[in-house]
Parts: sequence; structure tokens; C-alpha cells
Amino acid sequence: MSSIPVDPRPAAPAVRRISGADLDWALSEGWKDFNAKRGDVLVLAVLYPVLGLLAAAIALNDRLLPVFFPLVAGLTVMGPAVAAGFYEIARRRDLGISSSWTHFFDPLNGRSRTPLVMLTLMSLAFFTAWIIAAWVIYEATLGRVGPMTIAGGFQQLFSTPEGLAMVVIGNAVGAVFAVLTVFLTLVSFPMVVDRPVDAGTAVGTSVRAVSANLPTVASWGVRVAVLLILGSLPLFMGLAVILPVLGYATWHLYTRMVER
Repeated sequence: MSSIPVDPRPAAPAVRRISGADLDWALSEGWKDFNAKRGDVLVLAVLYPVLGLLAAAIALNDRLLPVFFPLVAGLTVMGPAVAAGFYEIARRRDLGISSSWTHFFDPLNGRSRTPLVMLTLMSLAFFTAWIIAAWVIYEATLGRVGPMTIAGGFQQLFSTPEGLAMVVIGNAVGAVFAVLTVFLTLVSFPMVVDRPVDAGTAVGTSVRAVSANLPTVASWGVRVAVLLILGSLPLFMGLAVILPVLGYATWHLYTRMVER
């Protein structure tokens, strides 16, 4: 009798439908996690040197000005990779086990390392593509008028047809990158922190989970965008709170979207 071959690959995790109530719950749980394990000092230690270097580079070289806002906005593409430590802390709190800051880098030291590196490289490729696209849009629009300057940047953007075209096209292309990022990373990063899966399985699960919850995920995207804008004013100080809360909340949202 011939044996039946067994597929060694585990079955793809089932995904669930969620509602606006789940978004409220995830943000509430994220806030609780933040109160227990704040993380604002950690964010400030990374965020402000990066923004300071960007500001200094632009002050010394006006040619970098057109990509300043794309750079800052594009950093959100790398957010899920940076938030892996927050996912681990939230996961450990869920399980009721030790969740000290010594565990923040655990995803890089265990079974999660390889898929996490693969997903981070994917996000980095998206980030690079977005910056290139932003520069091409600038060169095709406002760049034809003349170099953008710090003193007259906003006037050039909103008082010339080329500047307005740059704003409209740039936002449209940026929205495409944002949507793709959500599809590919909303579930995949917390999933590889949570369980032993490869990057491909995690991305596939993320696409299925988002596809099954498009209106709700769109609402989540709006909430995230509003919180990031509020957190950026003034001088990005609020992001020290917003980013950890969103990191923790994303973990809890993942637990609602994917069966564990």
C-alpha cells in the first residue's frame, strides 16, 4: 500500500472579522500597556537624533528639502519593524510572564530573528522606493521651476501650479505606499514575534486578514494617521507617547484578527 505524502508545512492561520469595537479595545489595551511599560524615553532616544540629523542635513543642503516630508512620513513604513520590541512586551504581558525591558530585543535573539529580518528588509525596500518616487515627482513638477528653498518652500508649494501638482501627486502615490504597507505588515510583524512562522506565511496571513476587514482596517488607518499628526505637534514631542501606544495596540489588534 502506497503511503500518503504529508505536507510538513503548518496550515495557514484562520483570520477573523473585526469591528470598530475591536479598534477601541485595542487602543484601550495599548494605553494600559503604555502605562505599565511606557517606552517614551526609548522612543525619544531614537526619534530625536534621527529627526535632528535630517533637519541638520537639510539646513546645510537645500537640495534635500523636497524629500524632508517624504522622509518623515516614510519613517512610518519602518514603524512595524521598530515596534517589534513593543509587540514582545505586550505578548509577554498577555501571557502573564516577565515583561521587563530586558525582553525588548528578544525578537532579534530567538526564532523570530530570520523572518523579522526578512520583513524589515521588505519594509526598507518600500521605504527606499517611496523616497525615490518622491524625488521623481519633485523633479517632474516643482523641480522644473527651480530649486526648492527653506525660506520660500511653502509658498512654492501652494502658490504655483507645479507645487500644487507635487502635493496632489505626492499624496496620491504616498497613499498607495501606505495601503500596501498596511496589507503586508499590519499582521505579519506581530505574527512572527508571536509564533514560529516564515515571513511568507506571515505576509500572506496579513493580506488575508486585511482583505477580510477592509472597512474596519481603513478606519484603523484613519485613526493612526490622526494620532500621528496630533503627535507631531509641536516638534514631534507627542510621538514619544503615540508610537508606543500604537505599537502595543497593533499587537492587540493582531490577536483579534488572527486565531492563535
